[in-house]
Amino acid sequence: MPHIVKSTILDAPTGAVWNVLRDFNGHDRWHPAVATSTIERAQPSDRIGCVRRFKLKDGSELREQLLALSDLEQTFSYCLLDTPIPMFNYVAHVRLLPVTDGDRTFWHWESRFTTRPAEAAEITEMVSEQIYQAGFDAIRRHLREAA
Repeated sequence: MPHIVKSTILDAPTGAVWNVLRDFNGHDRWHPAVATSTIERAQPSDRIGCVRRFKLKDGSELREQLLALSDLEQTFSYCLLDTPIPMFNYVAHVRLLPVTDGDRTFWHWESRFTTRPAEAAEITEMVSEQIYQAGFDAIRRHLREAA
């Protein structure tokens, strides 16, 4: 079972980063892989159990469900419901923590999932770099442009 753990430090306060990340339907505004996103059944994007349906720039469509969200702890968890990628039982967790030296943010992003053994290394690399690392880099740009 692949277990991906990635983290970074952003030169922005946790409140600014959380304001962007807590919108479960907002990743199409900052993540370079995501073209469009909508919440099914017109539910609020911070309602536990809401489902986001989004298209990637390559045309692939995915559905993810919000499992937990805490403004107090600045955390959220979600799972994949539908994906064309052979990933099963995918659950991810995001957590922000303040770095008091310079009013910065520590961003921890991790997931576990199952996949076919022959594809585990390739899919792990894809999630780690094209989703997580690309997300870190994109949030940096997004926060700079918003400032």
